[in-house]
Amino acid sequence: MRSLWWDPAGPTLHVIDQRQLPGRLVVLELKTADSVAEAIRTMAVRGAPAIGVAAAFGLALAAAGTKAGRDVEAEVHRASATLRAARPTAVNLKWAIDECLRRSGPLTGGGRAAALAEAAQAMADEDVQTNRTIGRHGAALLSDGDTVLHHCNTGALATVDYGTALGVIRTAHEQGKRLRVLVDETRPRLQGSRLTAWELEQYGISYAIIADGAAGHMLQRGEVQAVLVGADRVAANGDVANKIGTYMLALAAHDNHVPFYCVVPTSTIDLATANGAAIPIEERDPAEVLDLVHQGQRAAPEGSQALNPAFDITPARLVTAFVTEAGVLHPPYPDTLPQAKSP
Repeated sequence: MRSLWWDPAGPTLHVIDQRQLPGRLVVLELKTADSVAEAIRTMAVRGAPAIGVAAAFGLALAAAGTKAGRDVEAEVHRASATLRAARPTAVNLKWAIDECLRRSGPLTGGGRAAALAEAAQAMADEDVQTNRTIGRHGAALLSDGDTVLHHCNTGALATVDYGTALGVIRTAHEQGKRLRVLVDETRPRLQGSRLTAWELEQYGISYAIIADGAAGHMLQRGEVQAVLVGADRVAANGDVANKIGTYMLALAAHDNHVPFYCVVPTSTIDLATANGAAIPIEERDPAEVLDLVHQGQRAAPEGSQALNPAFDITPARLVTAFVTEAGVLHPPYPDTLPQAKSP
């Protein structure tokens, strides 16, 4: 089961509503570009590769839903702007929209919608194959019996299928390697304990959920052989924008001489962004922090204020290697990242 799939008869984009997991498996039926943008904004669909492909299908919905007498290209342009603004940090969102427009060509009318849907479907299928290739490259870095620490969710739910960093773990497991995964809760939205643990449960991979603040302790005790994370954007110098808490995890891994691997498709590498300081960091609703419940009651006092950055920047010097479909990339990243992006 993919995290999202297209039904041309609708036309409808079906997506797993990740806000409902692990309690319920709910599939949303999205019929407009605006509903796709809303699903991305509210994190019903999330993960850099997944939101990129969802946005590509959103363009097809915009073209298909253009009313008689309206300019199809104008509607696609409007939808493109709305979808791009849904989440600013993940470069895959912009990349997928631009790539879908490039592949679909300058057709008009009904042909435009069909061409956009065909391009989006091809990108969805390619995402799965890319992830499987990434998994094979990354699995070679893990040994039988390793304990791996994983932050956020980078599995099938964060992509069209299979996953990036979690896909590496999945591949190693399928190869017969006995792994144990320490799953950061990943506050405040708990993508680790809600989503990654749920996926590992499906695969039969041994895991234990830990509080985000316990990661350094586990690394210091020598209980971790590798840290695997994904990314929403990689700058040209190798700086990484990823889920909040990644920077602290990278510091702890570096201090304890544990390899820190960032696992991404090359579409996440943004050579137009010089370094992490130039990456926009999404600020989300403070309610995500303040509305956490403890023993049946709101944990924070009434009147509290909160800051809620969704991502942080991990400097390139803390990244041991990038695992991509083009292979494992080592420093100096200003040289190896462009090589991986080359056709």
